[in-house]
Order: sequence, then structure tokens, then C-alpha cells
Amino acid sequence: MKIQDFDDKGLFESKKKKSKVRHFEGHVDLPGESTEMEGDYGQAENMQDTWGLARQEATLNRKRRKRFLRFGIAITVVVLIVLSVFYILPAILPGFFKGTNIELFVEKKVTLNYDESYRVVNYYCADIMSEPDPASSRITQVLYNEPVVLLNGEENNGYVKVRTTDGIEGYIKSFRLTDKLDSVEPDLHEYKLIVSDTSKNVMTHASNGTLITKVMMNTVLYADIKRDGVYQVALPNGDVGWIGSSGVIELGTRDTTRKVSCRYFVSSVLSESNATYIENGVTLKGMSVNGLVYVCAGVNGVNMPRSMQEQASMGTEVELEYDVVTGDLLLDSIEPGDLVFLRSPYSESDEISEMAVCTDTGVLLMMSKAKTTIRLRSFKATDDIAARIVSVRRIFDE
Repeated sequence: MKIQDFDDKGLFESKKKKSKVRHFEGHVDLPGESTEMEGDYGQAENMQDTWGLARQEATLNRKRRKRFLRFGIAITVVVLIVLSVFYILPAILPGFFKGTNIELFVEKKVTLNYDESYRVVNYYCADIMSEPDPASSRITQVLYNEPVVLLNGEENNGYVKVRTTDGIEGYIKSFRLTDKLDSVEPDLHEYKLIVSDTSKNVMTHASNGTLITKVMMNTVLYADIKRDGVYQVALPNGDVGWIGSSGVIELGTRDTTRKVSCRYFVSSVLSESNATYIENGVTLKGMSVNGLVYVCAGVNGVNMPRSMQEQASMGTEVELEYDVVTGDLLLDSIEPGDLVFLRSPYSESDEISEMAVCTDTGVLLMMSKAKTTIRLRSFKATDDIAARIVSVRRIFDE
């Protein structure tokens, strides 16, 4: 070994010894320090045990507060929506749409037409008699669901005195009337229906129902529900029924039927041909010519009075034409749809005793000679019928 190596090694060892640090195995008391510690001071802490539970409780409390806050917000939103839909918007929005055709949130205004003095007919038709006696003369008939004014509520032989909406007074069987008026109040319903067929069935159900009643031409009903091919109608007894949409005219609840041309009127008249004749009757089960004109004109847009004498002044007078050579009546001067008024075959006076409706040139729908039916009769210019004509009135245009 070289002297240099030795020196280096010795030097290395010498430096190594100088840099060594001495560690004490036990605790060394410093001057003035006590060897005993008070309490737990100086001992290591379990941070999970000391702080973990408090942190968890704090986190849970925050979550609970957030949950309650969200729930409260949700409840508040729901309450605000309900208030807006049912209270706030209905009160505010009508003002924005006032004067327009938009009826959003606008409550339908209800005006009642009838008070407690009215009654409603609850039978397909009911006779109005001149006296409270079935042997007295029949003034007219009123149709199902027709309102009348009760003039005297005291029964006399089962009859009460009433007045029709067109001013005819007479006596009607009390059990043919009801005091339930909802079925005739227009504003309580959605549709007005006028029966244009000779008759229609009112059923208990829209399909496969049983018959409640038959209603006749010109009967007015009010409906609330419209489905494919049927209406749900209000009935005088407070119930509802169903009626097919064919053979009825749908209108707004306060609208009236539009006047049409005479061919529609003639078509309605012909549908009642061969009806049983009864004095002043207005239905297929018992019809008079003046009753025929009353109901057929009504469904075609012309309001006619019920009596023959009043009908003789309606429309315009038709100037009859006569052959200049023979002096015979020219039949084509009486057009289809014209009302023809006749004197009695046993009198020379111009007092009207009978009427007819012209359905074609030289054809009249009138009472049969036996006074049992309403039927078509052809006549010529030389026949007795032509000689009996007093006047002709035209109520429908071409």
C-alpha cells in the first residue's frame, strides 16, 4: 500500500468520525422541565375520531337544509302555478282580449230567459184546448220542450191555463208540463238543434240505447255534447238523451234558422203527406194544413203564426192570372210553395174555410174530402177547387 493511499484512508476515516451524530435512546430532561405531562397533552391524536363525526354531521345538516330548501321552492312553484291558472290569469287575460274574437279564459255570460212563471212541455206534443174540457175545440198544439207561460196554476178538471210564446191562450193537461227549465235556457248549453225530419228518436245512449221519446218536426232541443253522428240533448225532466245528427239543424244557441228557397219548404211539406188529419194539429201523428205550414216554414227559416186566419195575411199577395178568352184560371200563376186559401164549397162568401199548399203546377196538398188525412190533389182550371180560391199568398221566393 502506498503512503498516499494510507493518508487518504486515514484522512477519510478521520473525517467520517468527525461527522457522526450521536442519538439518545431515551428522553433527556432539560433543565427546568418536568418528566411527567399533565393530561393528554403531547399525545398523538386520531384525527378521524376527533374530527370525522363533526364533519359528517355538518355535511348531513347542509344536505338536509338543501333538501328542505328545494322542497319549499317546489311547493312555492306549484302554488304559484295553481294560483296563476285558476285565479290570476282568468282575472287578467280577459282585459287583454277585450273587444276581440278570442275568448281565452272568458267565462260565458249566462242570461236566463225564463222565470218561475214558465213551464216546459214534457210530451211529444200537447193539445191546447179552448176550455178545460177534452170535448172543447183544439186551438193548437205545443211541441216537446216548448216553453209556455203558466197563467193559472190551479187545476180545473186536470187542466191549467197557459199562454204560448206566440200569444195563444188556452188550457193544457197539467201532467204534460214540468217546472224544470234548464232544457230551454240557451246559455246553459252549447248547441241549438231544430228537428227537420218528420220525427226523430231520442235514446238513452249514443248506441244500443232504448227509446225515451219521439220528437216531431220543428221541435227545438239544446245539446251539450257533439260526437260523430250524435248529440247529447237536455230533456225537460232534467235528464239527458241522445239524438242522431241526420235530420236536425245545428245552430248557435241564440241563432235562428236562415230562410231558404221555396223548394226546401215544398220538400218539407211533401214529407208530411198522408198524415192523419186533426184540427189544428202540428205533427205527423195528427196534422192540419195550417199546422203543416207552421212547422215546415219554421224549419226553413220563416216564423209563421199557427192559425189559418193569421197565415192568410202573411207573405205577399199573388195576383192570379186568367185566360183572356175563356176566363179560366191560369194554373201556372200559382207557384210551388204558395199558400192557397179557399171558401167553403157550400158558401158563396169570401170567408176562408180551408187552405192548401201548392207543391207543383195544378197540385195541392190539402185535407181529403173525408177529412181524415192530408193528401195531394190535382186540379184543373175548370174544377171546383179553382172556383173556390179566395187568395194566394207567397211566403218563400224562388
